[in-house]
Amino acid sequence: MKEAEGFEVPIHRSLTEQILMGGVPRTIGILNGTIAAAFGIGLQSFYVIPVSIVIHLAAVVMTKRDPQFFDCFKRHIKQKRYYST
Repeated sequence: MKEAEGFEVPIHRSLTEQILMGGVPRTIGILNGTIAAAFGIGLQSFYVIPVSIVIHLAAVVMTKRDPQFFDCFKRHIKQKRYYST
């Protein structure tokens, strides 16, 4: 199949990839950091910081396996468990 002249559109990688912070989607990174800071600094529960690091590393692994994992998980949570017939 021959391509038509003048109908090529360059697509930049930044338009198709998610915005990541530390290897996880931006919303997950901000949420995890906020919760860690609130418990770590505000309540002085410093044992939350290693737990937050483990959660962040798990989120990085999930994002590397599937960049759309958290969007799909959010959609899965919103679906009903059953449908009436």
